[in-house]
Order: sequence, then structure tokens, then C-alpha cells
Amino acid sequence: MAANLVALILGAGPRIGASVAEKFASNGYKIAVASRKGTGTKTAEGYLSVKADFTQPDSIPAIFDAIKTEFHASPSVVIYNAAALTPPPDKDSIFSIPVENVTSDLNINTVSPYVAAREAVKGWETLPQGTKTTFIYTGNMTNVAIIPAPMILNLGMGKSASAFWVGVADATYSARGSRFFYADERNGDGSSKGMAIDGPAHGDFYAQLANHVENVPWHATFVKDKGYVKFN
Repeated sequence: MAANLVALILGAGPRIGASVAEKFASNGYKIAVASRKGTGTKTAEGYLSVKADFTQPDSIPAIFDAIKTEFHASPSVVIYNAAALTPPPDKDSIFSIPVENVTSDLNINTVSPYVAAREAVKGWETLPQGTKTTFIYTGNMTNVAIIPAPMILNLGMGKSASAFWVGVADATYSARGSRFFYADERNGDGSSKGMAIDGPAHGDFYAQLANHVENVPWHATFVKDKGYVKFN
């Protein structure tokens, strides 16, 4: 492995974010984590902690600037793990969600990760030739299934929109050695994991994706301890 590989995790929560950071660190990556609670200093684990407001897409480039200043290299792996939803005030009406909340949640679920991918690609152009470069978006099955639950409307809209641009990005960049993945953990029968997602399983699978070792498609559905599994 190159001596100065960097992984950036945007949305560093206690389950997926923490597990993914731990896994990549164990594989020799320098780690930067971005979240609302970012401090601008190193964490106890030695990760660079960067403050982020994913409701403001124009703030994303500064995160990449901070990483380049600290590590003197752009991240070769960028993982977008932030997500948001707004429950409707009227639980039976999706149209009771205030427009400003729809906009804010779409910024978090769709626009900010798009900007992050754009910044990632800019940075990849500065890395040594042959460096494996990867963008991973933490998704769910709402891009392929209409779940009649008003509570997750904004989440589903954002995930579905992001799945489309991630797929287009992978189709247009994979020939250049850069991969884009929409990662979706499932149960063994293909059903949604819901809130029972497994942090370490994400860490293991995301590390596999970053190695480009298997012919995994952009729509990367996976099962714990099995890795990529195709579902109809």
C-alpha cells in the first residue's frame, strides 16, 4: 500500500462511520472524519476530526481543503454516510412536511454527497498514477422499492436521487480506474435491514470495495459475512 493513502468518512456516526473508520485505519489509511461535532483536531484514535454542515453543500470543499492541508494528499477513498429525514407533522400526509425541511434533507441526502464526489474527483487527479480511487454512498433499498411510510419520504427521495447519479458516475469513471458505489446492506432474503444495520459488516464490505478486487456493480447490495449478493 502507498505510504500516504487517506480515507474520508463524511457522517461519522457511532455505528457505520466508526466501524468504517476503524477498518480503514487498520488497513493503513490515514483517516479524516467529518461531522457536526467535528473539532478541527485529532481524535483519541488519531483521526482528523473536521466540522461539517451537510445542509450547506457549499461548505463541502473546505473539508477537502482541510484534509489536503493536514495530510498533504487528497483522499483516495471518500465515503458519504450522512443522512436525514423529517417526519411529517401529519403522520398520514407526506405533503405536511415543510418545504424548507424537504430542501434541507435533500441537501444532506443528495446535493452535499454530489459536491463531495465532485471534490473527490478533483483530488484524484493529483494522486499518483495507478492509485485506486473510490466513492461509496451509504444507501438503502428505497431506490428500488416504494415503501409506503410517510416518515421516510425525504430519506427515500434523497437516496433514490443519489443512486441515479452514483450509477452514472460509475459508468463514466470506472474505465479510468475510479469506482462509485451505492452500498445497501440487506438481510439474507433480500429484505431491508431497516435500523438493524451492522457497522462492522459495512467496514468489511467497504474495504473490499476500495480494493476493487471483485467485479461488484455500482448498486452494491451486500449481506453480512457474504459480501456482494445480487438481488432481483
